[in-house]
Amino acid sequence: MEIKKLYIDGEWVTGSEGKTFQSTNPATGEVLAEIAEASIEDARRAIAAARKSFYETREWRDMDSQARGDIILKIADKLEERSEEFARLDCLDMGKPYREAQADVDDAVHCFRYYASLIKTPHGGCYDVNYGFGEMHSYTVHEPVGVCAEITPWNYPLLMGVWKLAPSIAAGNSVVFKPASVCVLSCIKLFEIFEECGLPKGVANLVMGPGGTIGNELAGSKDVDMVTFTGSTEVGQSIMRQAAVNVKKVGLELGGKSPNVIFADADLDGAVEWAMIGIFLNQGEICSAGSRIIIEESIKDEFIKRLVKKANAITIGNPMDNPDMGAMVSKSHMEKVLACIEKGKEEGAKLVCGGERYTEGECAKGYFIRPTVFDECTDDMTIVKEEIFGPVVTVQTFKTEQEAIDMANNTPYGLAGAVFTSDISRAMHVIKEIRAGITWINCYNPTFNEAPWGGYKMSGIGRELGVHGLEEYQEIKQININMKPGTVGWYEH
Repeated sequence: MEIKKLYIDGEWVTGSEGKTFQSTNPATGEVLAEIAEASIEDARRAIAAARKSFYETREWRDMDSQARGDIILKIADKLEERSEEFARLDCLDMGKPYREAQADVDDAVHCFRYYASLIKTPHGGCYDVNYGFGEMHSYTVHEPVGVCAEITPWNYPLLMGVWKLAPSIAAGNSVVFKPASVCVLSCIKLFEIFEECGLPKGVANLVMGPGGTIGNELAGSKDVDMVTFTGSTEVGQSIMRQAAVNVKKVGLELGGKSPNVIFADADLDGAVEWAMIGIFLNQGEICSAGSRIIIEESIKDEFIKRLVKKANAITIGNPMDNPDMGAMVSKSHMEKVLACIEKGKEEGAKLVCGGERYTEGECAKGYFIRPTVFDECTDDMTIVKEEIFGPVVTVQTFKTEQEAIDMANNTPYGLAGAVFTSDISRAMHVIKEIRAGITWINCYNPTFNEAPWGGYKMSGIGRELGVHGLEEYQEIKQININMKPGTVGWYEH
């Protein structure tokens, strides 16, 4: 089996220690590829290549925005041409249904095009200042940060990689990119496109391997100017500590335990449909999943009746066959989710559907879990407090609006949240009170390249996507000009 290689300083290379790891199809257990594993030495070589390209050769950094944008548009075109191949890779490698993987590729294409156009729009500003030191003119410009280390999760292998790569290279930075080891195939293919489209040597470098070694090296290196990470809160905290070595810029998109608040006057069928999308899309392996349904007491029984009926009707199977739900990303993750389900039962939550591994037919060899709903949950239960990252949702009830708000905010996380009601005044009030960075009214999960994405509290710092997503990879420089050079008489008394 051919070994998939690292990409460092414009060259495809094997790891310096000769180690490899395997990429496995979670739906079948089949080995898909052998992957070169980077060593700390390889990570340092990648950092050095990025640093040289930014601070010495400067070809990409100094390229005008039109030329840089044209190359990024070419990347988008190539990705679009090969969209079926990329969708197939994410489907096989990660376990999501093919149509969802295809939607991710489409979003990635649009993300590249968005940032290719955004870098040609006005930025910076001019400021009126006092003349205490003479006739002064003050303005700001946006400049690239420098060497950016980017560490991405496995649940959206291509798309979340592009969320970081597109704005960072559009801004003129040089990058060392490390995808989650469990899903790397689409990212390797993307770097092949970078090479085809003429991205200069050292601008984009790909290293693959365990986060505990490679990720730590990137986060702690004094030669890295910025580190950005999407993943668990615990790892994010570790990255912040390591980044302090040179006070590098940090961007973090971390865990969530997001509330989905449903009032009695909501369109019930619509709320059920959106709740399904909120928790069962991508097998529930989404940081912003609506994993806590908080519903007005008077409609809870009818809501659960409709939700369970639809959850039990969800099709599960080989992701390439486009079922409603595919496989968990790995055996270890499936076991973690099943352990959380057992914990919920032990702590007294009422299991009303699902709660077990799915092994029918060809799924017997894969890592599938039935969509799971728990009723009669309380704030002190582990399944209510901790992120599960699977197709598991808890249901709690409230009587008053304030009680709903308090329950929604009773979490250390603050990534996402939603409100369902036909009263727009109530909707606007409650959504304003929910301490979360991404919120929806009468829907759940729509995401847009043009709008910022990120959380409050322990769900992270910084924003991805939109104008803010570009600014994350830029520094703001203030330039002050004395319009009438000469003495100012500061020493005169």
